[in-house]
Amino acid sequence: MTDWSAGRETWPLPARWVEALGEGTLYLVESIGRFGRFLGQAVALVFIPPLKFRRLAGRVYFVGFKSLTIVILTGAFTGMALGLQVFLTLQRVGSEAFVGPAVGIALVRELGPVLTAVFVTGLAGSALTAELGIMRITEQIDAFMVMALNPMRYLVVPAILAGIITFPMLTAIFDVAGIYGGYLVAVMLLGTSPGTYFGQMQAFADMTDVMVGFWKSLCFGGLVPWVCTYKGFHCGHGAEGVSRATTEAVVLSCVLILIFNYFLGSVLP
Repeated sequence: MTDWSAGRETWPLPARWVEALGEGTLYLVESIGRFGRFLGQAVALVFIPPLKFRRLAGRVYFVGFKSLTIVILTGAFTGMALGLQVFLTLQRVGSEAFVGPAVGIALVRELGPVLTAVFVTGLAGSALTAELGIMRITEQIDAFMVMALNPMRYLVVPAILAGIITFPMLTAIFDVAGIYGGYLVAVMLLGTSPGTYFGQMQAFADMTDVMVGFWKSLCFGGLVPWVCTYKGFHCGHGAEGVSRATTEAVVLSCVLILIFNYFLGSVLP
């Protein structure tokens, strides 16, 4: 059999480029396969009783309630900044009356789901990855298997379900805080009529915009815990492995949020 790897350092430069491209492609395909298998196992366990409701309630509290303060705070200031910039832009063309719908639609369709998912990823997602990573390096996950308990059922499934439950709720809270933040700037500080702000918003924003934001937040609610639990579940050894897994989970989650946001925005009406 011919050993094609022999004398690899003497290959011409284009051949080494092709080799690197092939190795990168194989690594990407293998990674996608591992991610998909991990998600498939978790989804299958959702429909196989028993469902650990106490673990689920704890994860809902951890992902949802503990993220509430940062969601309200960032939502309010996002709406304030958006209201200010939209007002200054529309003032140049004499259309200040449309500040309300511009703020509302931008928050409900785009900024609400995306920024909520990003902030919750940085707060709860990173903590979730670190927690599972520490359990991996201290062999607590192996202990589950020794006791004939499925660690996916106890550690992964509740986190994914909690994300699907809490992300739409947090997004709705972010949207409300942002709309009233825009109201504070546009009406209280810049003198727009309150009736015009909410009246125009009601006239131009409809249920379709709300559903777009809902489907996005639902998708992100499954995506973020999936990535974070996978990275924590398969982290490397030692403190360096946990830190690397946490960083990779946050970065990959944020990148996937932006990618899925674009494709969902182009598919949904």
